[in-house]
Amino acid sequence: MINEEVSKDSIRFAYQASKVTVRTLLRALRAMLRLAQSRGTNVIEGEMSVKELIKQGQGASSLEVSGESLRQFKKIANKYGVDFAIVKDKTAEKPKYTVFFKAKDTDAITQVLNEYTAKLFKKQQKREQERPSLIKKLKSLKEELARKPKKKQKNRAKEHIR
Repeated sequence: MINEEVSKDSIRFAYQASKVTVRTLLRALRAMLRLAQSRGTNVIEGEMSVKELIKQGQGASSLEVSGESLRQFKKIANKYGVDFAIVKDKTAEKPKYTVFFKAKDTDAITQVLNEYTAKLFKKQQKREQERPSLIKKLKSLKEELARKPKKKQKNRAKEHIR
């Protein structure tokens, strides 16, 4: 009987202690959240607008990227944790994009550019191996036809009798 009372009391004490720690933890997290919001430190990472990028006050550098491979570029930049903003050039006929980076991230930008150009180069080589140029094929066929002697065509005209 005494054992049961002691075990119940110890369980009740452990339960009350865990309630206190959970409450204090929640209070601390709420206080940290309020503090972060009051300071206005909404940290945005990865892709953002140019305005947000410049607002960070670390300067920006830019680079032009073709529209075909923009998705690959975003994927690689996010992989390296680079903050960037993309702006479309509306005056160009082909879609061209300018990518702005934080000037502080130069080492990461270098890595992104190295990997990006390597992927583009690899993709271009693969494309050339798979499909030879159509213009080259047409030129070779044209030359081949020019070398063959032309056969005389017989002029067969059908006359209709009425």
